[in-house]
Amino acid sequence: MSPFQLPFAEDVNYWQSGKSPPDAWIDRTKALVKGLGGVILMDAFGSDASGRAAFAMQLEIGGERYKVIWPVLPSRTKNERAARIQAATMLYHDVKQRCLSAVVLGARAAFFSYLVLPDGRTAAEVATPELADSLPALLRAKNE
Repeated sequence: MSPFQLPFAEDVNYWQSGKSPPDAWIDRTKALVKGLGGVILMDAFGSDASGRAAFAMQLEIGGERYKVIWPVLPSRTKNERAARIQAATMLYHDVKQRCLSAVVLGARAAFFSYLVLPDGRTAAEVATPELADSLPALLRAKNE
């Protein structure tokens, strides 16, 4: 077991800050990527028996593939709906910031931690392997 621990949803931004469903935030995220000239290859939500859950999106910008996996944080109050909304909201804001950076710095620099490497892992998974332990196995599976 990894010593890496996700924070509780109630302790970070966007906790119960809106009512838009997760799908609305994911659709907004897709629009941002498409506006940058990117292509959405896949989006998904997954969870496993241990209670870990995450949103995933694979995209291509400028011929390079990126995989964004954003965890649903555990909720002290067991409000899983609010935690899913929060996760989708954070995913949107993260990608929005990276799209803005990509206009100035280029997509590779802006999305580097999400770059899919030849073995299917992202640059972030190589740099912080403990993070992958907190995500559902289905969403962090290697590309074959």
